[in-house]
Amino acid sequence: MKFARVKPLDAILATAKKKSLHPTLGAVQLTLFGIGCVIGTGIFVLTSAGAQKAGPGLMLAFAIAGLICIVAALCYAEIAAMIPVAGSAYTYTYSVMGEMLAWTVGWALVLEYAVAASAVSVGWSGYFTGTILNEFFGIVLPTYLTAGPVALGGAPGGLINLPAVVIALLVTWLLMIGTNESAKVNAVLVMIKVTALTAFIILTLPAAEMDNFNPFLPAGVFGGFGSGVGAVGAAATIFFAYVGFDAVSTAAEETKNPQRNVPIGLIGSLGICTVFYILVAAGAVGSIGGQPIMGPNGVPFPAGSEMLARQCAMPEYADMLVCSNEALAHVLRMIGFSGVGNMLGIAAFIALPSVILILLFGQTRIFFVMARDGLLPEGLSKIHPKWKTPYVVTAITGAIVAFAAAFLPVGQLADIANAGTLYAFMMVAIAVMMLRKTDPDRKRVFRTPALWLVGPATIAGCIFLFLNLPFEAMIVLPAWAGIGLVIYFLYGYKSSHLGKGIIEVPDDDILNPHG
Repeated sequence: MKFARVKPLDAILATAKKKSLHPTLGAVQLTLFGIGCVIGTGIFVLTSAGAQKAGPGLMLAFAIAGLICIVAALCYAEIAAMIPVAGSAYTYTYSVMGEMLAWTVGWALVLEYAVAASAVSVGWSGYFTGTILNEFFGIVLPTYLTAGPVALGGAPGGLINLPAVVIALLVTWLLMIGTNESAKVNAVLVMIKVTALTAFIILTLPAAEMDNFNPFLPAGVFGGFGSGVGAVGAAATIFFAYVGFDAVSTAAEETKNPQRNVPIGLIGSLGICTVFYILVAAGAVGSIGGQPIMGPNGVPFPAGSEMLARQCAMPEYADMLVCSNEALAHVLRMIGFSGVGNMLGIAAFIALPSVILILLFGQTRIFFVMARDGLLPEGLSKIHPKWKTPYVVTAITGAIVAFAAAFLPVGQLADIANAGTLYAFMMVAIAVMMLRKTDPDRKRVFRTPALWLVGPATIAGCIFLFLNLPFEAMIVLPAWAGIGLVIYFLYGYKSSHLGKGIIEVPDDDILNPHG
C-alpha cells in the first residue's frame, strides 16, 4: 500500500539492544522523578486561565485532567519500554502504523513542543516583570514591551512581550552551544518548585472562605463542545500542567521490577501532583476568590481574548485572580504575604527556563530524527563541528518560539499545544493496542494492565478533551496537519529513506525526554 511504509521494529530495537540500560530505579525514585517532571509551568502559569474558564470548578478540572493522564501514561509505559529510542510517539507510530501517520504525529509534536515553549516563555515573563523588576527593583516596564497587542488577547497598549522573546532566544542559544542541564541542578529546581507550592498551600488554605467557592461551577461542568469553558473546558487547557509524566514511562527500561514499579511511579506521581494541584487551586480560589469575569450572555469571556484583556485593564477587575500574569505570587501578596509571594515569584523565575530548555530540546530532537529519516531536508539535521548539536534546526525552532511568545497570551498558547499533545497520546494508545494484535510474542518489559479498558479510555479521553478546547484551538491542529501533509507529499514521500530502501538505525540515537 502506498501509505503503509512501516519501519521494521526489529531494526529500531537493534539500536536499543546495543545500549541496554542497567535497571536501578525503584518505585519511590520513579515517583519522585515523575513529580519533578510534572510540577512546573502549568500550575505556576495556568491557574488564572483555568479559573476564568471554570471558576472554583478549577479543582474538578485538575481531577479530570489527572485521570485522563493516568490512562494515557499506562499506555505510554508499555510502548516506551519496548521501543526506548529517539523520536517518541513519532517512532512508535512509524513502526506500527506506517510513514504517513508517523509524519502527522511528528508534525503534531513539533506544534506541541514549540508552542508549549512559547507558553512557558510568556509565563516566565509574567513572573520576571511582576516579581523581579517591579517588586524588587521598582521598575515598571511599559505595557507595549510586556504584552502582545490587545487584538490578540494581550493588553490594551500592548505591542510585544519583550522579556518572553529574550528568554526564548537565550535558552535557544544555550541549547545551540550544547549546555547540558545536569541532574543535580534539576534536582535542586524540583525541590524549589515543590517547596514553593507547599508554602503556598500552607499559607492560603487557612485564609480560605467558603463564600469564595460559591457558585462552584459558574460555567457548569460542561460548557459545550468548542466553547473552552466549564470544568471540562478548563481541564482541556490545564492538561498542559501534567505533560512531562511520559518521562517516567521512558524510564521503564531502567526500572527494577517494571511490572510493579512503573504503574506505582506513574499513578503515584500523577496522583500526588493532582492532589497538589487541587489544593493549590483551593487555596488560590478560597483566599481571594476565583470567579470568572462574565460576558453579557452569562458565559465567561474567553481566556486570552481581547474582551477579557479590556476587562482586566479596568481598576475593578485588575486584582482578580483571572487577570494576573503571575497568579500564585499575586494571591500571596493579596492576603498579606508579600515576602513569601516574592519568593514564589523568584522560584518560578529560576525554575521555568529549565522547562523551556527541555521543551526546545525535545522539539529539536523530533525535527532531527525526522530529517535523519529523510522526511525533512538533511540540512536540518546538520551537526555543528564545534558544539556537536543540531544547530540549524535549533536556531529555526528558537526563532519561531520567540515570535509566538512575542504576540500571543499564555492561555491561547497552552490550548494550541494541548491539541498536538492529545493527538500524539491518542496515537500512542492505538499503537499499543495494534502491537498486542500484530506482534503478541514481542518481549514487553511492562504490560499495560487491562488494556481492553485503558486503551479505549485513553483514546476517548483525548478526543473528549480535544473537543472541549476552544474552537479556535481545535481548528489549528487540522490546519497544521494539512500544511504538514502538503510538505510530506511534495518532499518527504519522495525523499524518505525508508521509501528508498534505506533502513539503518544509527547507534548514536538521542533519547528524547518527552513526547
